[in-house]
Amino acid sequence: MLRITEIKLPLTHEPNEINAAIIKKLAINTADLVEFSIFKRGVDARKANAILLVYTLDVTVKGEAKVLAKLSKDPHVKLTPDTSYKFVANAPATTTARPIVVGLGPAGLFAALILAQSGFKPLVLERGKAVRERTKDTFNLWRKGVLNPESNVQFGEGGAGTFSDGKLYSQIKDPKHYGRKVLHEFVKAGAPEEILYVSHPHIGTFRLVGMVEEMRKTIIALGGEIRFQSKVDDIEIANNEVQAVVLASGERIATNHLVLAVGHSARDTFEMIHKRGIFVEAKPFSIGFRIEHPQSLIDQARHGPNAQHPILGAADYKLVHHASNGRSVYSFCMCPGGTVVAAASEPNRVVTNGMSQYSRNERNANAGIVVGITPEVDYPGHPLAGMEFQRKWESQAYLLGGSTYQAPGQLIGDFLVNQPSTKFGEVTPSYTPGVNLTNLDTALPEFAISAIREAIPQFAKQIKGFDLPDGILTGVETRTSSPIRIKRNDDDLQSINTKGLYPTGEGAGYAGGILSAGVDGIRVAEAVALSMTK
Repeated sequence: MLRITEIKLPLTHEPNEINAAIIKKLAINTADLVEFSIFKRGVDARKANAILLVYTLDVTVKGEAKVLAKLSKDPHVKLTPDTSYKFVANAPATTTARPIVVGLGPAGLFAALILAQSGFKPLVLERGKAVRERTKDTFNLWRKGVLNPESNVQFGEGGAGTFSDGKLYSQIKDPKHYGRKVLHEFVKAGAPEEILYVSHPHIGTFRLVGMVEEMRKTIIALGGEIRFQSKVDDIEIANNEVQAVVLASGERIATNHLVLAVGHSARDTFEMIHKRGIFVEAKPFSIGFRIEHPQSLIDQARHGPNAQHPILGAADYKLVHHASNGRSVYSFCMCPGGTVVAAASEPNRVVTNGMSQYSRNERNANAGIVVGITPEVDYPGHPLAGMEFQRKWESQAYLLGGSTYQAPGQLIGDFLVNQPSTKFGEVTPSYTPGVNLTNLDTALPEFAISAIREAIPQFAKQIKGFDLPDGILTGVETRTSSPIRIKRNDDDLQSINTKGLYPTGEGAGYAGGILSAGVDGIRVAEAVALSMTK
């Protein structure tokens, strides 16, 4: 089979034009084309009036060797690589040892799945609830302002990615094609097959809920065990090696292979492992606000006369500005046709995030507009200082919002001239329990405020109307990534000073998003499997 890349066709092309493009590219007769499939379909929207679809195609032809030899110097025609997943080890029939996975977000989910598929029957300990029960608790915060610290946007089956846009793409290097394994497992669990070939696949919250449940059933059917509301309070370590975990209930469970996949908001767990002497270091992350515009404004700016074409759907964007004070400002987790959601996990603090459903048909577009910060400059001196930095600004947001889990907000026009907002205009904010209009000037450090004020007019040069005076800024966005890294060895993926501990995913500082967290969970599961079969 041959793989052809960079086949470009107009957005409105007919299906048979793909056949014609293949025949032309390979210089073959029509009868020599046996079949083809779409491996990837991207969009080139640099010219809104002439949007192109860019295909990567897997093609079966007669006389393949002859065709390949003829085009040997063409970088866009090669043999199709093998991207199928291959297990590295299987559990011995006599094994009685059982790995433990802590956390059932994307990293923990895929670590447990790979271990179960390899015959190791993992025990999964999740502090939160099953995904549907968790959804009810999350809605209690959104609709009633009632927070459950153990069951919310951050904690529970599916992890933080469950209440997001469900983006399934990443910029990570993936030479072993683990990302394809993640996508194939999602399709098996109920995701639409298009996620296998569109360039920026997404699922949305409601579909993710059902998929997570199906994957849980698979793990259990393979001999795994999943226990909800089972918070790990302590890790027993002797001679720098994991011996057991201790639950909040007091139960002790022995293990020598512990996968720690706790997510980027497990602050009490971070404090516990630091106290236990497990090596932790502070890492950079970003802070900022959520910004909302009418989705129609973004569609028109990005797609022009093709706005809302069925293939294109709701438009997104990716923006970066290097501010004069040396800070980088960028868009983060852009959610087309979505909502801004309450993402707090601790009492008396306000955190925002973005979410979309698969349809992406809500009125507003939203994204984080965030500023990069570093431990060297902004929170030096202690591995957990970034976590305390987050808490400081989340507490400030709670106060500015009126101390009711409402979020502080300000119109873009008012923010740019530093005056309080008093009434909403064209854009109605989507955040619930509600937005308290104020002045966001004290919601973040001065360097972040000034950098964002500078960036928004610059972004408007790329997306017309981005500085819409009636657009809404809602604060604060602080959970862009983990404030720590639980450092691990490059070879066996174990903690650098605690044997048997396998940090993984966003909370460990090794992923950012659903796909990369799933990939990291697979890598760690393989490391555990290899260790358990030595």
